[in-house]
Amino acid sequence: MKNELPTKVRALLSKRRVILLASVAAIGAGALFASPSYPPLTLNGTPAHADTATTQPQPGFADLIEKVKPAVISVRVKIEDQGATNGTGLSNEEFGDNNNNEGLQRFFRQFGMPDVPNFRSMPRHRTITGQGSGFFISADGYAVTNFHVVDHAKTVEIQTDAGKTYTAKVVGSDQKTDLALIKVDAGSSFPFVELSDKQPRVGDWVVAVGNPFGLAGTATAGIVSARGRDIGAGPYDDFIQIDAPINKGNSGGPAFNVEGKVIAVNTAIYSPSGGSVGIGFGIPADTVKTVVAKLKDKGYVERGWIGVQVQPVNQNIAESLGMRNADGALVDEVQDGGPAAKAGLKAGDVITAVNSDAVHDSRDLARKIGALTPGAKVNLSVLSNGERKTIALALESMPNDKQAKADGSSKDADAGAPHLGLSLAPASQVAGADAQGLVITGIEQDSPAAEQGLQTGDVILSAGGKTVSSVGQLRKVLADARKDGRTNVLMRVKSGNGTRFVAVPLKSA
Repeated sequence: MKNELPTKVRALLSKRRVILLASVAAIGAGALFASPSYPPLTLNGTPAHADTATTQPQPGFADLIEKVKPAVISVRVKIEDQGATNGTGLSNEEFGDNNNNEGLQRFFRQFGMPDVPNFRSMPRHRTITGQGSGFFISADGYAVTNFHVVDHAKTVEIQTDAGKTYTAKVVGSDQKTDLALIKVDAGSSFPFVELSDKQPRVGDWVVAVGNPFGLAGTATAGIVSARGRDIGAGPYDDFIQIDAPINKGNSGGPAFNVEGKVIAVNTAIYSPSGGSVGIGFGIPADTVKTVVAKLKDKGYVERGWIGVQVQPVNQNIAESLGMRNADGALVDEVQDGGPAAKAGLKAGDVITAVNSDAVHDSRDLARKIGALTPGAKVNLSVLSNGERKTIALALESMPNDKQAKADGSSKDADAGAPHLGLSLAPASQVAGADAQGLVITGIEQDSPAAEQGLQTGDVILSAGGKTVSSVGQLRKVLADARKDGRTNVLMRVKSGNGTRFVAVPLKSA
């Protein structure tokens, strides 16, 4: 008996090895051989592949996608390219070219426009075609997309999931939030989706539907990765981060929750390679609701303004001011004649709340004030010299009316000054700008400045070697350069990517 047990064990083990190898062979052979009859795998006692007639439907997003996909559209635009940009909304220097990998220096890259192989060899004036995504928000043809998808578009065309093509018009757009409202006038029976009233939580499922690389009706899934992201795109950044794969062409498309409601509009990706790496950003639904309502009403967004330059409160500043927490917005400068100056705010004050709603940092203050209507009365909670007080003031409009044209409309101009095609405002009069230079608030197509890559938001620090802080000073520099027989003037320009020199041609008005 002592010798029989090891012999049986060896026989049993040998037989077990054969079974295991046979199982592997059967799996590797696929459908060529019949599978052995094994009991089903179970999860918590429930069969993992039970009879579908007696169990719930398999988990997935098929029903959700089938429901919402008809409302998602492809947005195609024709844009007059000025040679200074590449169809993505980024300058050549920001995007780089294929002969020089400088494009990787741009940390966050907007997308949704065509992929051009060599930007610097492109002709300066030509019509290019761009493509993004969007979605209907009402049966009568109103749809949402990104500002950078339709910016400077000569024509806008949409294609539905059913393959029908319509011409659309831009009702209004808002560069600061990268949103645009378009309208198709072709009936009142378009499928549409709703914007969510619920704030998504980190970890919630999210499904993105759009047209990456022109592949219409593409759906991807992931989760909400983070909220409240500031990616440096604008003063009102409050992005939702998702890991559902999105790529070029998804711009303006919706991101849905499991209820089939839109929680965000896909806008940007983090991409060292140019493709999806699982980090995408969307504009929250509550922001979309507010902006779209204003665009539908007036065609533009009018924001409240108090006239201060602010910075976040870090821990060191909080300790020096005797604050328990590093919250609020520290006032760096109060602009003369603005609502804050009239109400008595001064540099060194900390704004901690707007209408009893706590202010977390300087961007939070900008979002709260910007969401209010000019003329609205607000109460600011302020910490001033260790004393907490409430300051009441009435909001004013953003100072766009302080812009001055550098095209002959300025009264202090010399008659012989060249035409640049720029709208300018002293930096000291523009909220959020530095105190020095002239901010470009508008730029004409086909103008000398546009041809050299100058963009709205750039700041002209000097021209012809002389600092400029008023339109009159700039025009005098240009006129003197013309009198001296020069055909270009060298400008020192500051943008979001740093400071550079630009030689702008001098052309007569």
